[in-house]
Amino acid sequence: MSSRPALPAGLRLDARKARSLQQPLRPAPAPEVAVLSLDQGSGEAAEPTVAVGTRVGIGTRVARAVGTAASDLHSSVAGVVVAIATRLTATGLGRCISIENDATDARDPALAPLAWRALDGITLLDRLRGAGIAGLGGAAFPTAGKLALARANAAGHLILNGAECEPWICCDDALMRERAADVVLGGQVMLAACGATRCTIALEDDKPEAAAAIAAAIAAAQDGRVELVELPAIYPLGAERQLIEAVTGREVPHDALPPAIGVVCQNVGTAAAVARFVSTGEPAVTRIVTVTGSGVARPGNLEIHIGTPIAAVVAACGGYQDDPARLIVGGAMTGRSVSSDLVPTTKGINCIVAATLADVAIRGPEMPCIRCGDCATACPARLLPQQLHRAAQADDRDALTRLGLADCIECGCCDYVCPSQIPLTARFHAARLGMQLHDAERRRAIEARERFERHERRLAEQAEAERLAFEAARRRARGADPK
Repeated sequence: MSSRPALPAGLRLDARKARSLQQPLRPAPAPEVAVLSLDQGSGEAAEPTVAVGTRVGIGTRVARAVGTAASDLHSSVAGVVVAIATRLTATGLGRCISIENDATDARDPALAPLAWRALDGITLLDRLRGAGIAGLGGAAFPTAGKLALARANAAGHLILNGAECEPWICCDDALMRERAADVVLGGQVMLAACGATRCTIALEDDKPEAAAAIAAAIAAAQDGRVELVELPAIYPLGAERQLIEAVTGREVPHDALPPAIGVVCQNVGTAAAVARFVSTGEPAVTRIVTVTGSGVARPGNLEIHIGTPIAAVVAACGGYQDDPARLIVGGAMTGRSVSSDLVPTTKGINCIVAATLADVAIRGPEMPCIRCGDCATACPARLLPQQLHRAAQADDRDALTRLGLADCIECGCCDYVCPSQIPLTARFHAARLGMQLHDAERRRAIEARERFERHERRLAEQAEAERLAFEAARRRARGADPK
């Protein structure tokens, strides 16, 4: 076991995790109807492979990935597909597959353990891709895609992210305490898939029970490639680039991905899902979710069937209490409010917070910036939020680019420390969207101009060909050219 220095910036926040960790990890009941969003949180939707009326078992594939960010989707219950329609999800309106649970818990007969040690890396990656395993830290990016990129770049270092730094969220802590062997096994499988030679399981020093369990699992595995690193409990240490820098001392270039410096990062929950797949054949159909907040009767960590409505998840924790003012998916710093508890859970939802007014800080009126510099001191990406804010207000895209808006991880640290109550993160998010829209419009304009120019060239070429044909025909008519 080794340690690393703290990050140069960040915040020490009230964790608010003790109540949720008082009870052991427990399974939640399967929903009566599982609603599977085709976009599981990555921003890209899968394509249905079933129709209304199709009978499925637990683990049956119901949608296939059609892009680089989507993942295959499998049924989390046994039953019948009753609808494929647009519904409200945690990220807005999106197409969903609804499956009525027949309460048989019948597994798809094709599911079987995987002899992964006998497979080459490419074949193993293909099997993981087919299992629909995606990043369970919140981004839901396909695991096989990240591992394949690491393999292509000969990345030698795999980091398993257990640095659960955001307030309220403790699903990874609960997982590591109770299923540490799965985390280690998943790390070994991913080493084989991506070709890396070293695996670091990184977590914060405020998780002694989890650290002890992981250390014991590493010792039992007798695999010298796997190590444990404990880091200071500073937010946002769990952000991928910040964690990589804390573990390796190297910074990922702003215009590159971690494999460019020989590193690939995966969540510990993702590693456990990989272990479950190779051990039982079960694809990504469940995940662990923290259910917490003063508005929940019995906070805890539940293993839920993906597609369970939030209302049913909260009911499994005793239901609501004390009139929640806001329902948040994700943590207090980077989570987002949802307008209904009927939205389904996805692979990307790791926490549900039923927050009362006692939990939610009421933002005061916005005041002028006093140039205190606290935002720059707290920024883990080493940006200058004060200057970024001025550029955002002026819609100065050149300045936003020069000041590194693209490197903002929208962690909320600048908001948290700003004495003037300026909604900096929201302004930066809006500025980023504006720049993306501007870039998209510029690309469309360039493509339109290129299409027009190609069209003009084709017309000119056609006119020239017609002119030459006419002149040749005239010469032949005059007998000047016997051909």
